[in-house]
Amino acid sequence: MPIRTATPLAATDRQTSDSPPLSRRAGSSANGSDARFWDRMADGYFARPIKDLETYHAKLAATRELLTPDMDILEFGCGSGGTAIAHAPFVNSVHALDISNRMIEIGRNQAAEQGVDNVLFEQADFDAFEAAPASYDVILGLSILHLVADRDATIAKVQRLLKPGGVFVSSTGCLKDGMSFFKWIAPLGRKLGLLPMLQVFSERDLVQSLEGQGLDIIQQWKPDKSIAVFIIAKKP
Repeated sequence: MPIRTATPLAATDRQTSDSPPLSRRAGSSANGSDARFWDRMADGYFARPIKDLETYHAKLAATRELLTPDMDILEFGCGSGGTAIAHAPFVNSVHALDISNRMIEIGRNQAAEQGVDNVLFEQADFDAFEAAPASYDVILGLSILHLVADRDATIAKVQRLLKPGGVFVSSTGCLKDGMSFFKWIAPLGRKLGLLPMLQVFSERDLVQSLEGQGLDIIQQWKPDKSIAVFIIAKKP
């Protein structure tokens, strides 16, 4: 499955609607209710097979082309750690964050079972996470940017933490492109404890946020019938 290079913005603004908005990742939020939500979801999430393995493996492969053995990676919203563990053999280190303590526990157990010793799993909110500027070669934010309170602030922090020439790899549910009704459903669902924080925006909005924080988009791809867009953006 080929990954397209970046296309003009107008060409990416199309309607899609099949993937569920929560897909695969626990989010980053200052609100403890979201951590509790993902703690409840963690075991079922881990046990559930990946819906589209072909697309998942294509994203892994596209990311892996960027990796070298001396690189240090940060992943925020790592969920149960499968992607962090998958990339670990190809880099120096992976620092994997999630707000859910149970997700982190599952990730640590999986790494131990697979003999992976260069992934540091940490229960942390990305908003509060501290690291020196220009600390990481690659940052992963997979199925997460639609789950944060302030998308622009999150991307700005990613930009600060990347080394010059570093890349941000994201896969994001753009709910406004085909599932805009979540704009009304999400607040009620969160109030009832049925949904985490969920933001509704378009692929166009996401691209503008990335470019607005000084990141250059080098790959942009949306699988057929998906609301999730896969983007690789580079810090100059």
